[in-house]
Amino acid sequence: MITLYHCDGARSFRPLWMLEELGASYELKMLPFPPRVLAKEYLAINPLGTIPFMIDGETKMTESSGICHYLGIKHGPTPLMVGPEEKDFGAFLNWMYFSDATLTFPQTLVLRYTQLEPEERRSPQVATDYAKWFLGRLRAVEAATGHVEFLSGGRFTAADIVIGYALRLADTLGLSKEFGPNVAAYWARLQQRDGYQRALAAEERAGQEQGVKPRVRP
Repeated sequence: MITLYHCDGARSFRPLWMLEELGASYELKMLPFPPRVLAKEYLAINPLGTIPFMIDGETKMTESSGICHYLGIKHGPTPLMVGPEEKDFGAFLNWMYFSDATLTFPQTLVLRYTQLEPEERRSPQVATDYAKWFLGRLRAVEAATGHVEFLSGGRFTAADIVIGYALRLADTLGLSKEFGPNVAAYWARLQQRDGYQRALAAEERAGQEQGVKPRVRP
């Protein structure tokens, strides 16, 4: 049984969505955000105190996009992965890494300096600068989705899951109003997927059952 530690709306939504698309069995353990502050016992499980944390037998992982890649290979074969024999293999890998290193990184600073820091340490200037950084990098997705329905392989893949989470986070941060028309349409398509809707339902259900309230969103 795969165990996934998750916070409402956090990067761990990537592997949760991936698990639902795969139809895999898993146990979802909800934590308050940020767990390293609000659930200090979690540090005994994951010394980083970060989310996600996945356990699959002897395997333990903390990187959300890497977990999606692992799940697709380990628990495949699945059309969610693009293989080296396909022409889009390189593009697929690029999107997988781009998702967190380029898109989610600046968003975390927007989140930190608008919501997580104490009032006296919040910085509208930092938040604005990094929001512009994110939106600038999002131009790559705007260009790519201008002529394809999904990002690689001519089908929905894990690349759409990991990039899709960055769009969900942008939505919660109030940045989706700045999406270009292609990204806006792409994000609408992703939200219509049964796997996405099941992941949302699993997140809400587990939170209610485990007594972990969802984060307050702006």
